[in-house]
Amino acid sequence: MRILLVAYDSGMFIHMFPMGLGYIASALQKAGYDVEIYSQDKYHYPESHLKNYLDRNHFDIVGLSMVAGYYQYQKIQKISNAINSSKNRPYYILGGHGPAAEPDFFLKKTQADAIVIGEGEQTIIELLEKLGAKTGHKDVKGIAYVQDGKVVVNERRPLISDIDNIPWPAYSSFPMDYYALLRYANCSPTEYLVGMLTGRGCKYKCNFCYRMDEGQRIRSNEAIIEEMRYLIKEFGATYFNFIDELLMVSEERTMSLCEDFIKASLNVRWACAGRLNYAKPKVLDLMKRAGCDFIDFGIESLDDKVLATMQKGLTVSQIVKGVENVLTSGISPGLNLLFGHIGDKRENFFKAVDFLLKYSDGSQNRTIRPVTPYPGSPLYYYAIEKGLLKDCEDFYENKHVNSDLVSVNFTDMTDHEIHEMLFEGNNKLVENYFRIQAKNTIAAARKLYIEGDVSFRGFRKY
Repeated sequence: MRILLVAYDSGMFIHMFPMGLGYIASALQKAGYDVEIYSQDKYHYPESHLKNYLDRNHFDIVGLSMVAGYYQYQKIQKISNAINSSKNRPYYILGGHGPAAEPDFFLKKTQADAIVIGEGEQTIIELLEKLGAKTGHKDVKGIAYVQDGKVVVNERRPLISDIDNIPWPAYSSFPMDYYALLRYANCSPTEYLVGMLTGRGCKYKCNFCYRMDEGQRIRSNEAIIEEMRYLIKEFGATYFNFIDELLMVSEERTMSLCEDFIKASLNVRWACAGRLNYAKPKVLDLMKRAGCDFIDFGIESLDDKVLATMQKGLTVSQIVKGVENVLTSGISPGLNLLFGHIGDKRENFFKAVDFLLKYSDGSQNRTIRPVTPYPGSPLYYYAIEKGLLKDCEDFYENKHVNSDLVSVNFTDMTDHEIHEMLFEGNNKLVENYFRIQAKNTIAAARKLYIEGDVSFRGFRKY
């Protein structure tokens, strides 16, 4: 079988490495399949290019994966139209967090032949074996499909328990030199950046999260370091963006991993996602010594009642103390905040604005977005129960038209009032970010002209 995996264009100039697609490609290659990557993300091809490519080339299978989001939803429809209108239409498989929550809706909307629900490495191989043998879909766990005009959702496949034995992503099949150009927070212009996973899932249960897989599985330190050594040797990686949902699972795990990074003398820099309840000085100091220079934190609110409703497992005092610890350590914090959750008030928003104005170090331009009840999240089903949302089609077709606008309003304010408030607060945050950039640039100019610092590389950053 010939298989085409589509890395779609998300509208960014430089994209992150498509990790899920990389793992699927690796599983398929290990099973002996002929896999080709269609890099719409790198070349920004229009969908007509994909249609023509399918017209000119024969593939048995075409695969596509998406997360939840208004842009992704719109893009997936365009790509699906291209696939479905091609002369040599292959068997079309769709995967990812987006369609997994509502396979009925996405099967009808995209006309895909099957949707893979959950982890796909084992499911895709079994599905292709069944297709090759023409024995049907009914025994394949973890898929949804249409049979006799009706959507059939098979039993979920258990999660892969030993993730150390999952083959690494098929890095060499992708344009790694392109993904390496992505700049993340404190990356210097000359870093070779590579995305990587140290674990799967998350042990926390935030009620706005659309992740459907329970719990968290952690790779061994040895397996992580082995893959890092490969990426350093094969591609010259100097900066690792660990794109796990949560690397800082606990103080013990974080410190153990950092200690082994130091022992391995990797001499690389890296970024990860963390939890502020684990942001203790001893942990952060070790992370810094191990090469960490940026940690992304899901703060979401500066109100204890709202945090409890979100099921964040955090308090405001933990958040403030944690961020102060991070800044003291010399690591940059990524400060993510939302507004518009159940119980949110106007004063909560401006607490969040003041917090960002106080603690932003200028490493990123951070603004505040409305909370979005993505399909699959408990908040999505709450919105349906309360009559704020009808169904998945209502969400994607009517409500979720832009991530920076209110999709479902859980507050006592009107949408217009929230948007006015967002404009006012985000105005301050954007102006503050550029004030920091101007201050840093002027300081660099002073060092050049007044102090004779010849390391200055110019005012332009491109």
